[in-house]
Amino acid sequence: MKKHLYHYFSGRTIQSKLTLIFAVIIILFNIVTISIYVSSTQLMQNYHDSFETLLRMNSISQTARDLSDHTKSYVLEQEETDLEDYYNSRLHLKELVLPLKDEGIPIRYKNYTNMVDALIDESELTIGFVLREDIEQYTARMKEVQNTANYIQETTLELQDESLMEYQTLYRDMERRNKSFKYFTISLLITSIMLGGYIAARFSRSIHKPVRKLSDAAKEVSYGKFDGEPVHVYSSDELKLLGDSFNTMRSNIQGLIKEIKNQSEQDMLMKELELKHLQNQIHPHFLFNTLNTVSKMAYFEDAPATSKLIESLATMMRHSLGDLNHMVDLQEEIKMVRNYVHIQSVRFMERVEFYMDPLAEDVHVPIPRLTIQPLVENAFIHGIESLEEGGKIEVLLREELADIIIEVRDNGVGISDEQQKRLFQGDNQEHVGHVTGIGLSNVYKRLQLFYQRDDVLEIDSTIGEGTTIRLKIPKQVGGDAE
Repeated sequence: MKKHLYHYFSGRTIQSKLTLIFAVIIILFNIVTISIYVSSTQLMQNYHDSFETLLRMNSISQTARDLSDHTKSYVLEQEETDLEDYYNSRLHLKELVLPLKDEGIPIRYKNYTNMVDALIDESELTIGFVLREDIEQYTARMKEVQNTANYIQETTLELQDESLMEYQTLYRDMERRNKSFKYFTISLLITSIMLGGYIAARFSRSIHKPVRKLSDAAKEVSYGKFDGEPVHVYSSDELKLLGDSFNTMRSNIQGLIKEIKNQSEQDMLMKELELKHLQNQIHPHFLFNTLNTVSKMAYFEDAPATSKLIESLATMMRHSLGDLNHMVDLQEEIKMVRNYVHIQSVRFMERVEFYMDPLAEDVHVPIPRLTIQPLVENAFIHGIESLEEGGKIEVLLREELADIIIEVRDNGVGISDEQQKRLFQGDNQEHVGHVTGIGLSNVYKRLQLFYQRDDVLEIDSTIGEGTTIRLKIPKQVGGDAE
């Protein structure tokens, strides 16, 4: 570390070295100040939040009791003033409990807010049955309201006791932190003095040594000795510039010309290689257009099977050239799968049976581009390719309440638990498609990013029996398909 620090320090200008010394000292002391401020602010905020929570729970408990009383008054008297008081208490209770529903709130507060919500719901049902004059129902509901209000008061006291215990823990933590900051400040002061002295010594040496070398070399030149040893200045500051300039005056001009010539020839060679590389590239759109032309020629030459095969390949290429960040309609993905299966059916012949769920033709939902085809390709390549006969691949769809479930099944060799683990960790390079270069890990990561959820892809697999890959696609998303 000492060696690295020396090289880093010597690679700075004199001005930057001075700036660095003062900056280090200022930063070190600012770190202490900011650390103390941030820690104190955090502790005060924790204290304030806890205190606010205590006050809020007191208000909730009292308002819950008021809500129960107003509900009971309206049940007994059925006066408009009682109903208005009930509505005011209900609204006030909802406002009080709302901050306790934020994310990050401990589970005990979530249970507490659920009880408050239950009280509000029960009171609304009670009022509703009163308005419908259902005596049996509103009598039973009124008992639930009173029981829930009593339970809220009991729970409030329990939570307040827990908060008081947390106060004691918080106070002890403040004492420990204050003691730690005391030692930290002393240690930082000692470290700052030692580091400042070390940097100052290095700074002095980095200036004195090069100046002495330049002075000795200048004396040699004054005596007419121009073939002396070059002056080596191991830094990147202004002294380095002086040393290099001095050495340049004594260098061989012819050697410099030769070096420039060699560098020029090397640059020319690199440019020629880059030009040849660009000339040898074929733009994928040109290849797509060429495939379309070949498909039409095969059709006119009475080779419909060949024409269909080339057309499927061209359509797949056009689809794969699209932006993976854009959504497409599910039907476009299904078309991509059918084209891929058509190409593979020529290769596998009778070895593979493919089934597409008829429901796939009727479902229209936005889905990320190149989502289903890589799964079908995985089933072909890594599932049933090694089977001599009896291979079967199915694409099944079903609708749930808010999602479309897409399953790709095969009866191939299966995926081991270790392979599945690597797939979900993103370091699996085995299950990568040959057509698009997109593997299962890529599909999983993109679906996670698109839908902001982790349950988008599941794998059920048994070695020697087959694999089922299940996608969960929300029916409603933020963006639309292209």
